[in-house]
Amino acid sequence: MTGYRTVAELLDRGEAARPALRATEGRKPLTYGALRELAGRTVAALNAKGIGRGDRVAIVLPNGPEMAAVFVTVACGATTAPLNPGYRQEEFEFYIEDLKAKALLVAKGVETPARAAAAKLGVPIIEVVPGEAAGDFTLEGGTAGSARQPGTAQEDDVALVLHTSGTTARPKIVPLTHGNVTASGRHIGAALALTAEDVCLNVMPLFHIHGLIAAVLSSLGAGGAVVCTPGFDALRFFRWMDEERPTWFTAVPTMHQAILSRAERNKEIIERVKLRFLRSSSASLPGPVMEQLEKVFGAPLVESYGMTEASHQMCSNPLAGPRKPGKVGRAAGPEVAIMADDGTLLPQGAIGEVVIRGPNVTKGYEANPEANAKAFTNGWFRTGDQGLFDEDGFLLLTGRLKELINRGGEKVSPLEVDGVLSAHPAVAQVLCFAIPHAKLGEEVGAAVVLREGAELTERELRDFCAQHLADFKVPRKVVFVPEIPKGATGKLMRIGLAEKLGISM
Repeated sequence: MTGYRTVAELLDRGEAARPALRATEGRKPLTYGALRELAGRTVAALNAKGIGRGDRVAIVLPNGPEMAAVFVTVACGATTAPLNPGYRQEEFEFYIEDLKAKALLVAKGVETPARAAAAKLGVPIIEVVPGEAAGDFTLEGGTAGSARQPGTAQEDDVALVLHTSGTTARPKIVPLTHGNVTASGRHIGAALALTAEDVCLNVMPLFHIHGLIAAVLSSLGAGGAVVCTPGFDALRFFRWMDEERPTWFTAVPTMHQAILSRAERNKEIIERVKLRFLRSSSASLPGPVMEQLEKVFGAPLVESYGMTEASHQMCSNPLAGPRKPGKVGRAAGPEVAIMADDGTLLPQGAIGEVVIRGPNVTKGYEANPEANAKAFTNGWFRTGDQGLFDEDGFLLLTGRLKELINRGGEKVSPLEVDGVLSAHPAVAQVLCFAIPHAKLGEEVGAAVVLREGAELTERELRDFCAQHLADFKVPRKVVFVPEIPKGATGKLMRIGLAEKLGISM
């Protein structure tokens, strides 16, 4: 898995005639040989439009093989800035301006408010015209020019910029170099023992670090294939699985839970298509859900811990060997430690802030000295997560520091309460959160989705919880909902949930 330090070098890994990108709608696959040629043509086309290394290209494309191909080929000669296609015009205006994008890439013939945003800002629009093979494309439009830094990107050039999803403050720009993203691709490939025989069914959004690195880059770095779906769809998932015969997929917990809810009626497909493993990341997967998925699919579920600033992966449960439900595994790439508030590193078993350093970690937020001063201590990046290492070196996350519920001075980890509530047989999904309280500051609340046909009262669930947790951790308010509100990437959002659900104490 070693050897590549840029995305262009990563694309050299696969055998020329082997499929690199596949689509779910029956188009012929794009081979590694064709993908490498496409990268060369794309870099030359961008250079002719005045775009080169270090220049930012905002990309607004639907999920699918073209998005995957545009990401890797544009990165070979410029800086990619994928944006959520679901944004409104004013959001596009903010991001395109904040990024100082030199161009906007959109699909030919597809309407998007990003076009009006770019036009308003005077940013050239380049259209992506799909070719015959899955992911093949040509570029049309833009303005002719001469690139300041033409040619193929180097290890220290920025391959990808993403904004952090700030809850209140202005989102910060995270620049990730070729060295960062390829290191993460290597780390994931090593953790999952990926080979050229592997086929990933990608259901993750490709404007998100999880899909871009864990599904696309790690697969291509191993010489394997990526089946690029139009996005997650629980109703079509098993059909895709049957038709495409993947060996693995990676998803967020909400997607895994939706898949699990439809698994019973798709037993034959699960039996027919033997997955080598499943992977979960980007949020904590409740232990009981992990155990159910492993039982249903007859394959290991590898839970990993990632974040944008680490080019995704930081820790991973072992593929072969002990996997601990409720824990995110051992360090799997960067160094991982636990730090006290004063910057000292803590011993095994002590609770503190999870910190990381390594080749996949960003060198810092762009043009934000204040954020960088808070984020880095003695060369370590502070993740904002609280946790501890157990006796086997497995990391237990006890919550986001800013999501911990402070109930009259007693700190409650919403993750811990999630784990207990999700063990109730009637519960399909749960998310605990803080409810503002006049006297205590905050109280514990829980939003719960019940299994189909199940019945449960708030009192019964609170009594169940009280058997396993101290009284101050038991939710004072439980609301039963048909669905828990999610962010754009399928992530459940604790902060502000009480307000969103109209709950007060």
